[in-house]
Formats: sequence, structure tokens, C-alpha cells
Amino acid sequence: MKTVILCGGLGTRLSEQTYLKPKPMVDIGDKPMLWHIMNIYGAYNFTDFILATGYKGEVIKEYFLNYYHFQSDLKISLKTKEVQVIKKHPIDWNVHLVDTGSNTMTGGRLLRLKDILKNETFMLTYGDGVSNINIKKLVAYHKSHGKIATVTAVKPIARFGGMSFDGDKVVSFKEKTQTSEGWINGGFFVFEPKVFKYLHGDDTILERDPLENLTKDGQLMAYKHEGFWQCMDTMRDRDVLNELCESGRAPWRIWE
Repeated sequence: MKTVILCGGLGTRLSEQTYLKPKPMVDIGDKPMLWHIMNIYGAYNFTDFILATGYKGEVIKEYFLNYYHFQSDLKISLKTKEVQVIKKHPIDWNVHLVDTGSNTMTGGRLLRLKDILKNETFMLTYGDGVSNINIKKLVAYHKSHGKIATVTAVKPIARFGGMSFDGDKVVSFKEKTQTSEGWINGGFFVFEPKVFKYLHGDDTILERDPLENLTKDGQLMAYKHEGFWQCMDTMRDRDVLNELCESGRAPWRIWE
């Protein structure tokens, strides 16, 4: 199963970092946020990734073009330019980098991947959030209910949009309007190909009409994750994640 990671946004609330690099490439510990997210999926043997790039996408391309050498010890002859890999750090990922436009919205980025995803169930998440979510349980839950979409619902501090439920069926989806604590969109979606019927052009914002219309049609289900989840919206968020890494208490590093 393929995993789409949205990597193309401007990251304006992290402008101290994102004027040089896209948000998913901001370091947490000594690795980019994107690396951490991919390892969450990799821990459950989901290793086929599509990165929907946009703003400063060349930084992401350069990272993966040089990944093998960056993660290995090298012996280099400056005379012959021969490069010998002394210690390898192999990682079994397939990474498809797709330029989805600098100004394309989240739903538009996904729509641009339609021909690549074809008629397969796929996963999608944002390039700025980590969790100790069990991806295999998420996928199993999605397969069990037979609806078009599953969103992972999480409960962080109350400064995001919220959802309400009838059982596990989403009956209300509002993005970033909440003023009291509750369940919010934590990313880590699973979609059936029918989701593309809800997407219309580059200006489509996934979190607005598509998810709201899926909700109206009874096609959006919630996988409720009560464990750790943290996004990186601001410098404060980045600092929190860095502190967890430095202390050795990073709950999302389930692959270690």
C-alpha cells in the first residue's frame, strides 16, 4: 500500500526555518521531520512513499538523491575521485517525488497523484506531525468498515479544528475553529480511490469541502488514537519535539 505525504506547503508559522527549506525538512533531533514520519510507516513495513512536493521541493529531492552517501561512512580518494562505502545504513524505501506545484492546496496535491495511485487503497498524512500510532491497526480498521475514508482523530491541546461522532462515524468536521478541548484531525488518513470524486482542481482544500462532503455522505470514519501525537506548526512545537528527542523520550520513535 502506498503512502502519500504532503510536503509542499509554505510553513509560514515556521518562517525562521522555512525560508531556507520546506517544513518537512526542518530537523527534529538530527534528522528531518519527514524522516521521522517515514520511519513511523516503515516500522510497520509500509515503505512505498509518494512525496507531494511544492515549495522548495528541490531540497527534498537533493536529500534523497544523496541519502545513501549521507547515511554511510565513506573513504574518498581525492586523486582518483573514487568513493568507497565503508559502513552502509541500508533502508528499504521506495520514494516517488512528485512536484505538485508551489501554490497547490492539499486536496489539489492529492488530485495530481490520481494517475499514480490508480485504483488502490492508499494512506496519506501531512509532513509536519508525528505519533506513536499503530499503522497496521489503522489499516485494519479502515478495511473493516467499508467506507471511503478514515481519518485519525487525536486529542491534543485545544487550538485546532474539531470533529464529533455518531459511534465512530464522523457527523461534524470543522477545521481550526474549536475553542474547547476535543477530538481533532491528526492526519494519518486511509482512502479508497473513490475519494477522487470529491476533489476538484488545484484550489481544493482537502480539509474543507472534500472531508465535509464525505462526512455528509456518511463516508468518513474515525480511528481514535488516544496515544501520543504532536504536530510542528510553530517554533514552540519544534522545540517540544527536539526536547523529547534529546531526552531519549520520543514516543513516536517506535522503530527503535
